[in-house]
Parts: sequence; structure tokens; C-alpha cells
Amino acid sequence: MVDTGTRPATQRPEIMPDLEIQIVLLLGLAAFAAGFIDSIAGGSGLITIPALLLAGFPPVAALGTNKLQGLFGTASAALHYAAKGHVDLKRQLPAAMLSFAGGVLGALLATVIPGGILTAALPFILVAIALYFALKPGMDDIDRAERLPPFLFGLTVVPLIGFYDGVLGPGTGSFFMLAFVSLAGYGLLKATAHTKLLNFASNLGGFVLFALAGAIYWKIGLFMGVAQFFGARLGAGLAIAKGARLIKPLLVIACVALAARLLMDPAHPLRTMLGF
Repeated sequence: MVDTGTRPATQRPEIMPDLEIQIVLLLGLAAFAAGFIDSIAGGSGLITIPALLLAGFPPVAALGTNKLQGLFGTASAALHYAAKGHVDLKRQLPAAMLSFAGGVLGALLATVIPGGILTAALPFILVAIALYFALKPGMDDIDRAERLPPFLFGLTVVPLIGFYDGVLGPGTGSFFMLAFVSLAGYGLLKATAHTKLLNFASNLGGFVLFALAGAIYWKIGLFMGVAQFFGARLGAGLAIAKGARLIKPLLVIACVALAARLLMDPAHPLRTMLGF
């Protein structure tokens, strides 16, 4: 199961099962791999949420704990891209605040907004994003003409995607990437660098709501967070070194893999409608 449904903001998690040391280490390994992939192409939840569920975490606790550990990965990648001069964090702070607000609002409204239609359509949207990046010529690290002024982009697109992250979640990084490339005119490396801070902010918004609801297991979340921090640091460094040659294929693979993972979820609305 992936983060595809509404989020009970007031429901406290059930008692977490005792975890053997091997399971804890495997969760750390999953977080490291998720941080590495997410810092380049997004999609860390594809790895960490199923890992937490397989370890025996109740769904709400898995989502909340995933938000905590995910903060470390996006923060690590954002700081590394900034240190290498690929993004100015201070200039991006207003957009990050709007992304945070969108994430908070989305998480607050998640229990009253029906998400079935969006959940059913999400795999096909992700495949469309993969096809866009795979087939569109000239997908490289060179900036192009912007289709939306920066002020309008930050005021509309950013909080909308942040809101989506609060309501649903999967593929948020891919949506930010698509927006930066297609609307802001960024090259792939610049789009990746700018995506990380905004993804961190929207993730933080959802995290705050889960923390207030008591739906986070802090010890395992912090352990996985440290592992994800180092994985993201390694991935961001590799993305800077390789640029679009690495980012483009990994982004396509991440989108397709997440779409497939969503469709394999027995609770996915499309499977329910079709009766399999």
C-alpha cells in the first residue's frame, strides 16, 4: 500500500510491533536508497512506505513516520545543491513558505475531500510525465524561455503542488520537476535543485499535522532520517556531476515504477471498480 488515500488527522496509531534488529537495519537501508533516488528524481515514498508497512507499522503510523524521515532526505539534498551554487535558498524561501502552507492545508482537508478520482487517475498522470521527459527533445541542463513569470509561478503552481502533497503525496517531486521544466523553463539539474526545498516545505506541512496527531514513531523515524540524509547527500552529488544524463532516465523510471506500485495496491480505486 502507498500513500494514496485520505489521512485521518486525528486518529492515533495502533501499538507498533516490536522490531528485530535485522528489520531496523533493513529499514535504514531502505531509507538510504530512498534518499539517494529522491535527491535525483523523486519518489522516495515508493521505497519507504511499503518498507514500513511490511515491517508491521499501521498505515497511519507508516505515513507519519515516513514524513519525519523524508524531511532529512529533502533537507540534505536542498543544502547540498545550495552549497554547490545550484539554488539560492534565501530567494526561494517565499515559495517554500507557500509550499508549506499548501501542505498544511492539504493535510487539514484530507479527511473531508474525496480523493478517489485523483487517486485513480494518478498512475496515468505519472506515466504521462514519464513520457513527457522521455520523448520531448532537448531535455538537458540548459535553461529555456519561461512560460510563467516567477511571481505568478510561486503564487499559484507552488502552493497547488504543496496542497497535493498534503492531500495525497505520491509523485510530488515529479510534479515540481515537471512544473519547473515546462513552465519556469529550467534545465533538468536546476529544476531538480529547486524542487528539493519546495518538496521539503510541503513535506514539513504534512509532518506537522501527523506530529500533532501523535502518528509518528520518533526513534525509527529519526534512525531512518539519518540514513536518508546520507543517501540524499550521495545522490545529490552524483546528480550534480552527471546532470541530465542521470536525472532524465531516473526520473522516467521513478514515475513508471510509482505508477505500477500504485496500481498494484489492492485498495486502488481502479482495481476496486474493475473487481480485481
